Amino acid sequence: MALETALVIGANGGIGSALVAGLAASGRYDRIIAAARSEPATLPANVDYRPIDIADPASIAAAAARIDAPLTRVIVATGTLHDEAAGPERSLRDLDADRLARLFAINTIGPALVLKHFAPLLAKDQPSTIACISARVGSISDNRLGGWYGYRASKAALNQIVRTAAIELARSRPQAVCVALHPGTVDTGLSKPFQRGVPAEKLFTPAYSAERLLAVLDTLTPAQSGRIFAWDGVEIAP
Repeated sequence: MALETALVIGANGGIGSALVAGLAASGRYDRIIAAARSEPATLPANVDYRPIDIADPASIAAAAARIDAPLTRVIVATGTLHDEAAGPERSLRDLDADRLARLFAINTIGPALVLKHFAPLLAKDQPSTIACISARVGSISDNRLGGWYGYRASKAALNQIVRTAAIELARSRPQAVCVALHPGTVDTGLSKPFQRGVPAEKLFTPAYSAERLLAVLDTLTPAQSGRIFAWDGVEIAP
């Protein structure tokens, strides 16, 4: 029976930690690696920790160099929408070069470099998946409200990176699936200031969102690689 090795990058976040817990509880994986800037306070017994900083290219390369087994599932669960200094832009007058650069560094460039360094570590002779947490608001065709310039644009760029990587990856690993995922509105620090008006049934716990995302990944085939899928399995138009 082929070995199964899973990696979650961003394992300290709400969704990331729930993904680690879900993978560990599945009993499917011989090895699970939780990667984050700092070691999570608690980890399941069958999970190893590896340091990584999604905003530091050297850290990403070093983390990949420490992986000594083919990977069968990689999930990039990092992202940022706001910080204590400023929330999402409501209009053009709110645009700031440094803030835009920060959003792209974390939401786009970091995951792109993860694909660069970790996609070559995917198993060659068995099915594998590599997925990046994106967002429905990164869909250009679905943008009807405007605002949130940097977040929308950085996630749209991530979706394009995933699509392009999937085309390349298919040549060397035809059994691999490379996708972007929309987790829904999850009750984490990222969404906390924007939960007003969200129906209770549409505000997910991290555990529920992680459960649904893992279930979606289990249904995808290489023919669906490069696309964007929501927590319910429905494809999102770019």
